[in-house]
Amino acid sequence: MTGDMVLDIAREGIWVMILIGGPIMIVGLIVGVVIALFQALTQIQEMTLVFVPKILAIFVTMLLTLPFMGAVLGGYMTRIADMIISGN
Repeated sequence: MTGDMVLDIAREGIWVMILIGGPIMIVGLIVGVVIALFQALTQIQEMTLVFVPKILAIFVTMLLTLPFMGAVLGGYMTRIADMIISGN
């Protein structure tokens, strides 16, 4: 296995990590900004108000994107297993 192959595997692993974590992080960010805007407009300064809607939104997002996450991780693992089997 050459250095180029190792870098390709690492690059692809980082891309897989971004694809899997991206939707969840984006939903968390959007919900956090909406709650912060709501708090600023209503002057409710409760620190724990953000957590419950954010947890629920992230949980729903995980449920909706779970098949996509499994497919991406399965494809990445298949490519790595093929490389191991072929000896490259």
